Amino acid sequence: MRSILSRVFTVVNLAAGLAILPVFAQSVTLNSKQLDQLVGRIALYPDPLLAQVMTASTYWGEISEAARWADEHSYLKGDALAKAIQDDHLLWDPSVLALLPFPSVLDMMARDPGWTEQLGNAVLTQHEKVMDAVQRMRKKAKDFGYLQPNSYVNVVYDGGYVQILPVAPGLIYVPEYDPIVVFGRPAVGMVIGGAIRFGPGITIGAAFAPWGWFGTSFIWPSHSILIGRELWGRTWVNRGAYVHPYEGPRIVGPRVEHHELRARLHK
Repeated sequence: MRSILSRVFTVVNLAAGLAILPVFAQSVTLNSKQLDQLVGRIALYPDPLLAQVMTASTYWGEISEAARWADEHSYLKGDALAKAIQDDHLLWDPSVLALLPFPSVLDMMARDPGWTEQLGNAVLTQHEKVMDAVQRMRKKAKDFGYLQPNSYVNVVYDGGYVQILPVAPGLIYVPEYDPIVVFGRPAVGMVIGGAIRFGPGITIGAAFAPWGWFGTSFIWPSHSILIGRELWGRTWVNRGAYVHPYEGPRIVGPRVEHHELRARLHK
């Protein structure tokens, strides 16, 4: 489903005459059922990765290009990848840069831009309800036996909230699952093992601190998102001016592609 934006036009009297300027109204509020469906594909992501996906989705216009860059530079890992991000002067929002170590996640978001935009709009306008939807879906997967602690993630049930945490700090595994399966009651006698699979572990070292990777989590009772230990506060109203206090300075242009040739050689 794509988010629906109401478009109206305002006539502004300028010195040189009249100009018609497009003004976009706030996106339509989604109900609980719609939000459950919206977050299903990411609800079982580890909390730090989920927080980065939610905040990055609010910059949906940058996702496609970032996914292309991540794919072209997938041969780079760890500190080498962090250095390439700096060297290439990538100008996307830090929340988008934070996802460059996860090409599969960016590819998922880029392949369904309507979903990504709708998620971003929901996070901007009703992030508390988005978080509630994540909790509803996690509890379903937990109650049905699909979501359990394992060698990839630690599942913690604390104060009525389900947290999904990396088993080791800085080591993120991306889960792969079918929402229709893991959020539905299993048939009698059905084997539920293997319904959630995990890709290779991705190490997020100290070099990724400038993009808010450390201290990134949720405070579930207060519906707060922490990025780099700081409260994330981008909303529909302040979306044009909001700047998150990331640990490192933002890169200012121009963008330079130092790694394009090597990326082609690794194709």
